[in-house]
Amino acid sequence: MSGADRPAVVSLNGSRGAADGPAVPLSPEDLAESAVRAVAAGADEVLVHPRTPCGRESLSPRVVGPVLEVLRGAGVGVPLAVPASIGAEPDPARRLARIGAWTVLPDRAVVHFAEPGAAELARVLLERGVAVDAVVSLGGPAGPKALERLRSWLVGAPGAGRAGVRVVTEIAAGPAVERATGPALPTGLRGLPPEAVLLFGRDGASWPALRLAGRCGTAARTGVGDVLRLPDGRPARSNAELVAAARELLPRAGEARCRAPRPRHDPKDAA
Repeated sequence: MSGADRPAVVSLNGSRGAADGPAVPLSPEDLAESAVRAVAAGADEVLVHPRTPCGRESLSPRVVGPVLEVLRGAGVGVPLAVPASIGAEPDPARRLARIGAWTVLPDRAVVHFAEPGAAELARVLLERGVAVDAVVSLGGPAGPKALERLRSWLVGAPGAGRAGVRVVTEIAAGPAVERATGPALPTGLRGLPPEAVLLFGRDGASWPALRLAGRCGTAARTGVGDVLRLPDGRPARSNAELVAAARELLPRAGEARCRAPRPRHDPKDAA
């Protein structure tokens, strides 16, 4: 966000629909207007879930391209990201074919490394010049396997490929996450440079995750795709309002960053 030293992403719509309230932009024009206002409020990147007229997520070039063109045509000059996941196309081979047919490219694409075919998908995106947000879970049913799979893939990836990958992790806990992590990144992410990490949470976990990102100097994410309420519990009226609230919580450049946990002192070391 403006004045901060890390990117801040606004998730314009996510999996939300009309039933989630008037703050959720639905049409391409509404998405564009929402993005413009969110960027004016301080967002540095925009994540949008392209949908067909009936509301289904899609990777079809006939769906993705027009949405990106509408946003860029409206003056959204920050990087645009789209998801490339099972939610948009369940079959890995068809997912690759859809992305290979894109004529209008996003700046970034979100790849879930717990899903089949993720490594090949990330490789194809990078070859097309699209940066990758690699989503990994640190807990839940998938456990650390997705992170291990990503690390193994990065070892064999060309240097330019590694530079185009950002690790994205959802903080799934509620407010207790702040007590559990203190000022440090979650254990599985320690050792990664903060600029190569994005932390986010959904609903009740969203604002604690954003505060953690602010302390650690990682990229942060907000928007109605993740959360519908402001930090004080009031319903958000727009993506711009959420971005403005996030801007107030994130520290400015040069302010405190997170640190690794101090090693425990062993009296024997002093002997």
